Amino acid sequence: MSDKELPDHLREDNLSEETKTLISSLPSTKDFLGKLYNYQGCWYYPNTLQGVLNFQKGFKPQETDIIIASFPKSGTTWLKALTVALLERSNNTSTNVPHPLQSDNPHGLVPFLETNVYLNSSTPDLTKFSSPRLFSTHMPLHTLQVPFKDSPCKIVYVCRDVKDVLVSQWYFRCAYLQKEVDKSLLESSLDSLCSGVGYFGPFWENVLSYWRGSLEDPEHVLFMRYEEMKSEPAAQVKRLAEFLGCPFTEEEEEGGSVDKILELCSLSSLSSMEINKTGKTSNNVHHSNFFRKGEVGDSKNHLTPEMENKIDLIIEEKYKGSGFKY
Repeated sequence: MSDKELPDHLREDNLSEETKTLISSLPSTKDFLGKLYNYQGCWYYPNTLQGVLNFQKGFKPQETDIIIASFPKSGTTWLKALTVALLERSNNTSTNVPHPLQSDNPHGLVPFLETNVYLNSSTPDLTKFSSPRLFSTHMPLHTLQVPFKDSPCKIVYVCRDVKDVLVSQWYFRCAYLQKEVDKSLLESSLDSLCSGVGYFGPFWENVLSYWRGSLEDPEHVLFMRYEEMKSEPAAQVKRLAEFLGCPFTEEEEEGGSVDKILELCSLSSLSSMEINKTGKTSNNVHHSNFFRKGEVGDSKNHLTPEMENKIDLIIEEKYKGSGFKY
């Protein structure tokens, strides 16, 4: 796939002179898609780094902003859908008006700051976002927080077993590169994951930044685990609603509101919506690529015991002493 065929955020054709000067001094490497640069401890493709810098320079937070954060392929789509549905339930009383999730993909409704909103400018037009504004990111917490200072905005982070992240990432990459599912790509993705040198890596630094943030400031940073969302969805959705300041009333719970939201945001429901079968993101990625299995433990069907052991050793070493367990 040529550079021009890649999604915008993975390319190197949108850099300011200032950014070109900056990246000449940054640690760099190359993978099968192109060059990566390390900025504030995290690896980015050049255009994404431009988006990060644009965001840090130009973002003006509002007190009611909500940010959905994650390492890529950790359950981001589902968390975005649930957040939209929770906030929308007070607005969407008319059966004649289509629900936002039926009109746009979760990534269109909750766009990424660095790969969408600020990709091309440090002063994008944000007037279309009504309060509370919903945005998302894969940046680590310390990079995200630069423009926030003492803003009381809410940040929700979802974490997932990194073995399942790896397999999900592998399938996703094959889909948008329009390649057959290729074991050699899985092996190179494994090496990248374990070395920490890959897009938005190291994964352990991403996870730990939000884990520590949630301990230090639980009122503004919520740490969620994908596996708990799957095993106890009702309890986790109520926890999310409480954190976002829109808890379920007794009447809503008795009326089945929690189950209705879980059904609306289920993989089968979202993947069967016309918008998710046919549409594309602003970065030209098919909406259908975001819906595969969503299962816990699917990695066992794809990783060898040696691969699993390699990941386990890295996790044990990197999380040691942090108090974080997965």
